[in-house]
Amino acid sequence: MDEEHTRSTVVVVTWRGRAHIAECLDALAVQRPHRLLVVDNASDDGTARVLAEHPSNPEVLRLSRNLGYAGGLSRALELVETPYFAWLNDDARPEPGWLDTSESELDAAPLAAAAACLLRTADGEVSAGVRLTETGHGADTREPGSVFGFCGGAALLRTTALRAVGGVPAAFFCYYEDTDTSWRLRLAGHGIVPTDASCAHSLGASSEHGSARFHRWNERNRLLMLLRCAPAGTAVRELLRFAAITLALPPRRLRGVRVPRAANFRVALRIRVLGEVLARIPANLRARRAVTARSVVDRELVWRRWAGR
Repeated sequence: MDEEHTRSTVVVVTWRGRAHIAECLDALAVQRPHRLLVVDNASDDGTARVLAEHPSNPEVLRLSRNLGYAGGLSRALELVETPYFAWLNDDARPEPGWLDTSESELDAAPLAAAAACLLRTADGEVSAGVRLTETGHGADTREPGSVFGFCGGAALLRTTALRAVGGVPAAFFCYYEDTDTSWRLRLAGHGIVPTDASCAHSLGASSEHGSARFHRWNERNRLLMLLRCAPAGTAVRELLRFAAITLALPPRRLRGVRVPRAANFRVALRIRVLGEVLARIPANLRARRAVTARSVVDRELVWRRWAGR
């Protein structure tokens, strides 16, 4: 590694990534000079051996337990000393020039704190970043003009800006850590730029989309993110909406009304989500005050600018 020209630390977080992480490391081997740090979330499937035998000889931070994607990134941030900090899924394969393009875009946009990358799936889906819906969800978008935030699967951030807004929300475990961070960067007055830096992404290789665990983390973290970052009325409205839908599901089923089969319409899962959110309200109100103290842009202005795009 050429220390003089190393401006980015690329952090790959893995958990049981034996089947795909070598392809990620192969793709990183042809990028411009960088520090490579792999966070191994206590994998027990032979991932450690793949890392030890890979010719790129990655630096490995092996955790004693699985802290999730958000927790792994948070631990890695403590060790990052370069100006830029790249987030990368272990099932992403950056195309040649990915890091160079990402760095160049941030160099050219001094008021931006993050560069959103293009993520391409095998079935042709493309995400240019995350848009903010009218219900406060973070959703993939193809349109650069609607990019509110970056997708955590592949992104480059300014290290100092990330630390200044409170770092990575480790307690989220996984999902919405990217949209929450984008919110906090926007509130602190930073821009987030879409780029042509591209990665192939095997969506769901690390966690099964549509599973009960996926929906639990997804639903919980959206609500926690809104409590931390969104206008108060929006956060309360969405929490009450979630509770109302939960209460309405049993009588709808009794009346024979068709209810979606997706896991996030299971009453037990939704009750668990509500319990976890309510238990975390004191901590998240403290986090909200900290976000407010670091903000230079009003939450309502950010919401009106981006929600529903």
